[in-house]
Amino acid sequence: MPDGPSSPLTGIAASPGLGVGPAFVLLPPDLTFETRSGQDAAAERARLEAALAASRADIERIRERARASLGDEHAAIFDAHLLLLSDPELDAAITAGLNGGLNAEAALVGASDTFITMFESLDDPYLRERAADLRDVRNRVLAHLLGKPLTALADLREPAVIVAHDLAPSDTAQLDRSLVRGVVTAVGGRTSHSAIMARGLGLPAVVGVGEALHGISPGTVLLVDGDAGRVSVNPEAGEVAAAQVQMQRTAEERARLTALAGREGRTADGLRVELAANIGSPADLPLALEAGAEGVGLYRTEFLYLGRDTLPDEEEQYRAYRAVLEGMAGRPVVIRTLDVGGDKALPALNLPPEENPFLGFRAIRLCLARPDLFRVQLRALLRASVHGDLRVMFPMIATVQEFRAARALLDEERARLTAEGVPVAEHIQVGMMVEIPAAAVLSRQFAREADFFSIGSNDLIGYALAADRLNEQVANLYQPLNPAILALIGQTCAGAATQNRWVGVCGEMAGDPLALPLLVGLGVTELSMSAPALLPRREQVLKLDAGKARELAAHALTLDTAQEVEAAVRSAFPELAQREPGA
Repeated sequence: MPDGPSSPLTGIAASPGLGVGPAFVLLPPDLTFETRSGQDAAAERARLEAALAASRADIERIRERARASLGDEHAAIFDAHLLLLSDPELDAAITAGLNGGLNAEAALVGASDTFITMFESLDDPYLRERAADLRDVRNRVLAHLLGKPLTALADLREPAVIVAHDLAPSDTAQLDRSLVRGVVTAVGGRTSHSAIMARGLGLPAVVGVGEALHGISPGTVLLVDGDAGRVSVNPEAGEVAAAQVQMQRTAEERARLTALAGREGRTADGLRVELAANIGSPADLPLALEAGAEGVGLYRTEFLYLGRDTLPDEEEQYRAYRAVLEGMAGRPVVIRTLDVGGDKALPALNLPPEENPFLGFRAIRLCLARPDLFRVQLRALLRASVHGDLRVMFPMIATVQEFRAARALLDEERARLTAEGVPVAEHIQVGMMVEIPAAAVLSRQFAREADFFSIGSNDLIGYALAADRLNEQVANLYQPLNPAILALIGQTCAGAATQNRWVGVCGEMAGDPLALPLLVGLGVTELSMSAPALLPRREQVLKLDAGKARELAAHALTLDTAQEVEAAVRSAFPELAQREPGA
């Protein structure tokens, strides 16, 4: 890019705030090479082995940094990458190319592309992810062969704006949060991994910028406006100064909100609304506690299982659950049992691909069919229960029989542990996710069985409106404020009230300022969200008139469209002048 200012890049406002700094470019380097034949196989094998060794050292270094900063679950991603480096089938294919006289680069790419193409053609989400992992590993080895080492987030040493085609979970695992001033990606939407990650870390982000991003050189100064979805390239001094003033105001605003962190979530007219955090590992607790989380409303245990070829044993799971319960020091912790399938496949189980995995063999369905797998997790949870206020939650419940079967297995493992002399908490709340419309419709019946409901709004919206939030062609149908969604939430709360059960929301709606008064008005009393959203939502709850919210919710249920509902919210609460992009 030129040294002077140029036209701003525009994209999707994915996470709010302003950030300025030099570009740290993760876009891949030029890895083109010349295919040569008639090469000495032994010499080319030696070159390849040197590149493999250098790649292995890179990955091991990144893995240890990830383990130190984010925990074992995130580090496991790199264990999978190390396994790919020594995959016997891949090595056999490369060796065939070398023995045929190809240079190491051509043998490597030819063999790996065959596997990548095969994986990408399959329906199973895990195998498609394996293709991406193999491409990452292949590119690292190829870069070493060409003398062009890949840039990695682990190499970040100074404050910078991250520029990437996209950010994968493995990229996130290398992130030093204290150095990142913003995130800009070429692809993605508000629900992409990059966007959710940025919101979770409180980083300004603009995604979906497009191919123009590929022209940015390392070190180019960028000003990221995560509210407007705009990135200024080589901004003028006046623009940077104005942004710095705004960032200072934002910092002061955050300091003001931080003073509310210790306040109990309660509306202005006295209704208790608990504000909790969503986490994926014990490493997420410090950020949640700093933001004043009154509990953990969703601990996603699948991160213990993903990205590895072996299942976590009872002891490993027990230690992770215990760490969260002790870290929350008596505050409630809702731990969701294994929720894999759909976009979260489990390699260790080697499940066959499904034509429609989101409607298939996943979550509680898998666990009930594999009690050997499920019982290990239940035992670990029960053992950890003595270390805090544990609440167990079953995902993707569609029928009363499923809930009864899951709870029966939990009760059986409790009895076995007691017989073995292992202490277990006397009372553990056992609840369920409401993410399938059938569960909302039958909430009165479920309330006789479950101790609480937690509404997974992301999946509930997707299932109810038959809209994949990651599919750009139908993204307009993914409408959190659609009256049908509000009706399902209201029905869930009404059913829960018949047995005095509490209802929470743990999807993206929980942190949406426009949705909050509607949720409270419908009867939700617990909101669980990403840590950065907690402080502004706490202030909103403290100022909220619950009676007015109930009137608004009742009115919203009579409206026809999501747009009409949004207009009604803004009319009732004028202070919500604009939707907060990262909430």
